[in-house]
Amino acid sequence: KLSPPKPRNARTLASPNIVIILCGNKKDLDADREVTFLEASRFAQENELMFLETSALTGENVEEGFLKCARTILNKIDSGELDPERMGSGIQYGDASLRQLRQPRGTTTQNKQQCNC
Repeated sequence: KLSPPKPRNARTLASPNIVIILCGNKKDLDADREVTFLEASRFAQENELMFLETSALTGENVEEGFLKCARTILNKIDSGELDPERMGSGIQYGDASLRQLRQPRGTTTQNKQQCNC
């Protein structure tokens, strides 16, 4: 068996608001499984991690892992739990030209497309 990750260390070293997802890889090799879905789910729940099983071979849930993380981060920003403007938040904008005040979800402006992620 692989050693489980150390989420408490990551939260201590990074930020208590860090978003961590546990990805059980090689979902396509169910017969060779060493950790059951229930064991992994329980571990994730006990350590306040998101969890999903993935397969790099088939691509199953690979993109979903990134999307779950992104949605969780956006929700934390929207709720005020994370502030990208605060130094040390672990969140930063990419290109400086993209920095703008965020609109509350559900509001629209003319000539702007909404992201549906």
